[in-house]
Amino acid sequence: MNKNEDRASHYRKDSLTLVGAVALGTGVMIGAGIFALTGQMAQMTGSLFPLAFLSAALIVSFSAYSYVKMSNAYPSAGGIAMYLQKAYGSTLTTAFHALLMYFSMVIAQSFLARTFGAYTLQLFDIDDASLLVPTLGAGLLLVAFLINLSANRMIEGVASVLGFIKIGGIILFGVVGIMVADKVEVNFSTAVPDASMTGFIGATALGILAFKGFTTITNSGSELKDPHHNVGRAIMISIALCVVIYTLVGFAVASNLSLQEIIKTRNYSLAAAARPALGEYAVWFTVVLAMLATAGGIIASIFAVSRMLAMLTEMKLVPHSHFGMPGSIQKHTLVYTVVLGLLLTIFFDLTRIAALGIIFYLIMDIAVHWGVLRYLRHEIGAQLSILIAAIILDLIVLAGFIWIKVVNDPLVVGVAAVVMLAILIVETLFLRHNPIVPKDHNHE
Repeated sequence: MNKNEDRASHYRKDSLTLVGAVALGTGVMIGAGIFALTGQMAQMTGSLFPLAFLSAALIVSFSAYSYVKMSNAYPSAGGIAMYLQKAYGSTLTTAFHALLMYFSMVIAQSFLARTFGAYTLQLFDIDDASLLVPTLGAGLLLVAFLINLSANRMIEGVASVLGFIKIGGIILFGVVGIMVADKVEVNFSTAVPDASMTGFIGATALGILAFKGFTTITNSGSELKDPHHNVGRAIMISIALCVVIYTLVGFAVASNLSLQEIIKTRNYSLAAAARPALGEYAVWFTVVLAMLATAGGIIASIFAVSRMLAMLTEMKLVPHSHFGMPGSIQKHTLVYTVVLGLLLTIFFDLTRIAALGIIFYLIMDIAVHWGVLRYLRHEIGAQLSILIAAIILDLIVLAGFIWIKVVNDPLVVGVAAVVMLAILIVETLFLRHNPIVPKDHNHE
């Protein structure tokens, strides 16, 4: 193999099954969502947080429409990057929004890593705010990195096994938690003091973060069996599974902890809910389950994200340097992805990581829907009304969430703005000095 061949990305056709793709999607969704977001959502909207999960599921169902349509028409390893390119061409618009998605997915890895650390420490009498949380999270990222250096079959195998274990375990937690609770209800009267419609919208935004992992499936189009059908199927199955699981667990937590307890233990609320419901052994069970879930989520996320960046590199939309490293671009992007994830894990807490992730994701999501509506609707057979509904819902949630952060944590909004400005400047300069000859679907 010559040097140029070695630098290219290598994708093994039919190396992923439908089950493996569902495992990858649910791995990211379940790991990032239910274990750490419950308390944060309760802090925004009180005991209505189970309904916020359902609200998020409704919005994500509209959002998924564009991805299913696009994946059926254009399955590829580039996933969202390729979808944006089909709509906007090889332009700054494509590069900017694709990188927003890339960063939101790396943020999801950091979120998973810190969640792993917070839950692991519940096995010991150690403050979850200690330096051990980022340390444990960083360690998990490094292990996931080593696993991702292996073949796809190992990645699929590990993600699938962990996926089945955690899905079964979380369903068991939800069912048993509800069965042993004195009562099962959502108490509409126990809202946080400043709870409002804006707070509910903000909680819904965090709930969307718990579902957005389905987008990782779109990055496996070149490796998935029968991708024209199975990418869309994997997306729909993953979302449906998570709706059931999140609803069960949300009601189980709300039935076994007071609102104040949920908020106090927001980084590990499932473990806290297990104690009054089922005792100390259940706490251990829940913590181990969370560790497996977050580990599987990180493995799945790194797999998908590194491939997305590799595709952007091959599309000549982002700068790339080998930095003297041997091997393919795929391996280089894997290194960059993990290094960035390590930095976020070490320096950002869960709340701010989640906030950055949802802002970047929603902006990118709106761009995807608008691209389909403006340029590809007839080509892929998409319904106008669904696309418009998806855009409006995203705009409402994004505006509400940003307003909450401007009032309560303006630093997050500032960091998000600085990052987006930096991406715009770097990409503008890069594309100006490395112009791309227009091809199909280059829309200005």
